[in-house]
Amino acid sequence: MALHGLAAITIGVPDVAATTAYYTEFGLTPSDDGWLSTVDGGRQLRIVPAPTRRLVEVAVRADDADDLGAVASRLAGIDISVDKNVESVTAVEPATGVRAVVRIAPRIAQEPTIPPPFNAPGHVVRVGARTPGILRTNKVKPRKLGHVVIGSTDYGATRRFFTDGLGFKLSDEMKHEGAFLRCSTDHHNVLVLKAPVTYMHHSSWQVDDIDEVGRGASAMLEEHPERHVWGLGRHHAGSNFFWYLKDPAGNFSEYYSDMDCIVEDAVWKPEVLEGAKGLFNWGPKPPPSFIKPEDLAELMTGSHQPG
Repeated sequence: MALHGLAAITIGVPDVAATTAYYTEFGLTPSDDGWLSTVDGGRQLRIVPAPTRRLVEVAVRADDADDLGAVASRLAGIDISVDKNVESVTAVEPATGVRAVVRIAPRIAQEPTIPPPFNAPGHVVRVGARTPGILRTNKVKPRKLGHVVIGSTDYGATRRFFTDGLGFKLSDEMKHEGAFLRCSTDHHNVLVLKAPVTYMHHSSWQVDDIDEVGRGASAMLEEHPERHVWGLGRHHAGSNFFWYLKDPAGNFSEYYSDMDCIVEDAVWKPEVLEGAKGLFNWGPKPPPSFIKPEDLAELMTGSHQPG
């Protein structure tokens, strides 16, 4: 695949300082230029001022100039205006106003995580010792940005922009409600949701394993239990473990681990998921505020209106 993952996202919020402090506590590393970085992905989150919370930009990694040319051609084929230079292609998704930038960038190289020894029935490999997962004292730090989820008032148009325009592939879909789309070997990098208003639902950040999901969320909740949204659980689409929290602007942020990997497109068969199966396989049921965030009415009165 010529596209090979999310490079970065830019989100707009009313209080940049408070939101930056939240994601710093979440485990991202801030810098003087306003970017926050992951361990493996580098600068992957930028937070800018906005009247209401919103996704401003999605940046996608591509291999070379030929890939940029293919993206520009596809976008033109669906009547989307393109700004192209030697390093990137930029276009605005008309239904949501989200700016998409596809740029030439190196592929993320990740040092493999050494899994802790797991004891299982008939397979005892750890004897006389506690699992390393409960002995860790280091701060949880996300390895990379995994995906972002956006609500669109024109679900079909936004889906076409990412698939027919940018070149994302369909991994699974929630019947008439959402499309899990990938631009890498990860199960999904963008989820487009049918919604009554344009908004950002959540961003998702990879950590090493389920212990890091639990440790990260527990640390974030220790002095701020109000941040809890949903978890711990395991999704069906993507298969990943998850725990969702809420930032000061109202966006959800997810720690995840153990995402499905799709290397051969021909081998993977997308499912059409109905009901709760599209959301989770096990764990607590999602709260109503996860399905319909509590500030949707407020966002409807102050949301971006595509030009």
